Amino acid sequence: MEGGGDSREGKARLRQGMSGLLRSLNVAANQKRLNWKVVTCGSRNDAHDAFVNAAKTSPETLSVLLVDSEEPIAGLSARTHLKQRDGWILTGASEDSIHLMIQVMETWIVADADAVARYYKQHFLKNALPRTQNLETVEKARIYEALKRATAKTQKGQYHKISHAAALLELVDPLVVRRRCPSCDRLFVTLTQRITAA
Repeated sequence: MEGGGDSREGKARLRQGMSGLLRSLNVAANQKRLNWKVVTCGSRNDAHDAFVNAAKTSPETLSVLLVDSEEPIAGLSARTHLKQRDGWILTGASEDSIHLMIQVMETWIVADADAVARYYKQHFLKNALPRTQNLETVEKARIYEALKRATAKTQKGQYHKISHAAALLELVDPLVVRRRCPSCDRLFVTLTQRITAA
């Protein structure tokens, strides 16, 4: 997956946070004695390169690409969106191995406003977060601005991706996120099916 910045520590923190969000999938994989690993790669291009390399070098392993869409996908498949936006040709990758956080990872975070409020505590402005049921229709600039306004006066300070995202991903309720973010639901459904079938 993309994210974590350039430092080893930042990537490790994000890996822990995303592992927390995907905890139920990890448990299901472990019950079937399947190896499970979240790999944070930094930039989206680095995530792409790592995915392509893993698919080539370990074709027997299900490798999954998870990156921000960065913009609306207008009903396109993840593969088509990434080809049009980034010029990525993901030949040979199955559709169920290509996933998007639409439009940015923070969309998944703000989906569970109660969890975000518990993290920031006093002076957090919950009403500043979008109330739209399908958060994937909200532009990424609005998501960032909403987080900035909601957290500006909190003791932890204004939202900062590297400092706060990992802890927030561990706190949010996947069921709440899945209800408001179809891309998150698609990831869970796809991986659950693959784990069950293994």
